[in-house]
Amino acid sequence: MIRQKRKQKRPFHVMIIPTLGCPSKCAYCWSSEVGSPIMSIETVREIVAWLQDFRIDPVTFTFHGGEPLLAGADFYRQALPLLTKELPQLEPNFALQTNLWMLTPELADVLAEYNIPIGSSLDGPQELNDLQRSEGYYERTMRGYRLAKEHGLQVQFICTFTCYSEQFKEDIFNFFMSNDLTLKLHPALPSLRSDEPDRWALSPEKYGELLVYLLDKYLENMDRIEVRNINDYARCVFTGRGTVCTFVDCMENTFAVGPDGSIYPCYRFVGMPEYVMGNVRDRPSQQDLAQSPAGLRMRAFKDYVDRECKGCKHIRYCRGGCPYNAIAPTNGEIKGVDPHCLAYKRIFDEIAERFNQEMMGSMGLEMGLSAKTASPSKENRPAIMPLVRKLASNQ
Repeated sequence: MIRQKRKQKRPFHVMIIPTLGCPSKCAYCWSSEVGSPIMSIETVREIVAWLQDFRIDPVTFTFHGGEPLLAGADFYRQALPLLTKELPQLEPNFALQTNLWMLTPELADVLAEYNIPIGSSLDGPQELNDLQRSEGYYERTMRGYRLAKEHGLQVQFICTFTCYSEQFKEDIFNFFMSNDLTLKLHPALPSLRSDEPDRWALSPEKYGELLVYLLDKYLENMDRIEVRNINDYARCVFTGRGTVCTFVDCMENTFAVGPDGSIYPCYRFVGMPEYVMGNVRDRPSQQDLAQSPAGLRMRAFKDYVDRECKGCKHIRYCRGGCPYNAIAPTNGEIKGVDPHCLAYKRIFDEIAERFNQEMMGSMGLEMGLSAKTASPSKENRPAIMPLVRKLASNQ
C-alpha cells in the first residue's frame, strides 16, 4: 500500500496595521502618516472572515504601524480573541512592533495574556538616539520597556544605523552589550515622505563595512551579546536558504492589511494606493491577489531576479533582497534589485571566505601542513567556527 505524502505546511504572515499614525517624529521616518485613521474591530472581523478559507497553514499576525498601540487596550482586548478563537485551524501566533510610548499596565496585561513578543526601536545611547528619533524618545521608550518587563513581556530592539550614527558604531555596539540588549539593525532607507530623502540614508558601501565590523565584534563577544543580523546572514551561507523576510521568497506568503482593510504585499507598502492588491471585505483568494496589478508587479520583480541574478552564488537565499527597497524608490519600475545588494554580497562573501579558510586550515593541520600553508587567511580575524557551532546547536 502506498502511503500518501502529508502536505507540508507553509507558514504565512499577515501584518495588521491598525494605523499609520505615530506620536514620534523620527528624522528618517518613511512609514508614518499624520491623520491616519485607526482600524475598527469590524475590520478585524473582516480579516477573520477573509482568512477562514484563504489557506490552511500556520499564520503569524504582526501588529505594526505607524504606532499600533494607538489603537488602545479595547482594540486588542477584542481583536486577539477574535483572531485566536475564530481561526484555530491556522494556529495563530502574534508579534507586535511598537515604540512603547503608549504602553499602559492595562495594555501590558492584555498582551501578556497572549504572550506576545515585542519589537521596539532604539538607536543607541540617549543623546544619539534622541538626535535621530526626536527629543525625549529615549526616556519614553525605556519607561515603556521597564513596564513591559514588569509584566513579563519579551522586548527586543531594532537599531537603525544612519549615515550619521554609523560613525559611532563602537559606541552603539557597546551600549547594546553593556545593557544586555540583543542587537538587530536596519540601515536607514531613503525616505519617500521627505523633501530630503537621502539625508539620513546609509549607503550600501557603508552598510557593508558596518556588517563586517559587527561580524568581528560579535565573534569577539559572543558570550555577552547576540547580533541577530549576523546570525541570519550566517544561516543563509551555512544552510543555503534564507530565514528572514529580506532573504526569502516573501511573495504570496506575506501580506499586510491597512487600517481600511486594504491588502498590500508587505507593511512597507501600506498607504501607497498603487500597491493595493484587494480588500478583506471582498474575500480575495490567493490567486486574486497574485493577479492584481500590484501582485503582477511583485511577480515581475521575482522574474527579474531569476533572470538578472542567476549567475550570483547567493541567489538561493538572497532572492534579490527586499522588493520594497528595489521598486518603491523608482515609482514601481523594476530597474534593479535591492540597492543594498553590495552590502549583502560583502557580508555573505566575508562569512563564506572565513568559514572555508578555517575549514581548509583545520584539514591542513590534520594532514600535517602548517596553518600558514593550509590557510593564507587575513591576520588577527576572530574565528567563525564558534558561531557555526552556536547556530547548529540552536537548530
